[in-house]
Amino acid sequence: MGLAPKVVDRVYDVLRQVSNSGTAILLVEQNVDIAFELCSRGYVIENGTIVLEGNRDDLRQDRRVVDAYLGMAE
Repeated sequence: MGLAPKVVDRVYDVLRQVSNSGTAILLVEQNVDIAFELCSRGYVIENGTIVLEGNRDDLRQDRRVVDAYLGMAE
């Protein structure tokens, strides 16, 4: 069911502030767009196994990530 959209926005505002202060954050998130906003590096985990890893820009352009998680063709 998830959190109300306003609560989600507030949580991510706080996470941005924490990240911008220089504190590292470990974020486990299904919303790839939001995760890419906050991360510098990412790991794609399927069935408990890391199947991809890399910096945000490389993952954002990886065809497997685009097809499976972003739902759009570039």
